[in-house]
Amino acid sequence: MIKKYILLYLMVFTIPLFLGLLVWQSNRYQNLSKDLVRLEQTQKEWIESNKKLVAGIAEYSSAQRIDFLAKNQLNLRKIQPEYYLQVRVMGGKGHEY
Repeated sequence: MIKKYILLYLMVFTIPLFLGLLVWQSNRYQNLSKDLVRLEQTQKEWIESNKKLVAGIAEYSSAQRIDFLAKNQLNLRKIQPEYYLQVRVMGGKGHEY
């Protein structure tokens, strides 16, 4: 007779316990889903910001812009080929001439 009641008590206590765990897990899942959405949005913002920065770097490092700045703001000009001086080093460290 006591065995019947033990099984009944076990079922009475475990069913609410499982239901409580189910509610807790569902709540945890919803919180994680909200965090995931927030992180995905942050990631999209970072990607867009990165694209803008890369485009800015490409714009500022373009050969045409550098050539324009060299000519117009720094008053630089290209050297004529007759003014080039080339130095050729024969051998190197540990080599004999």
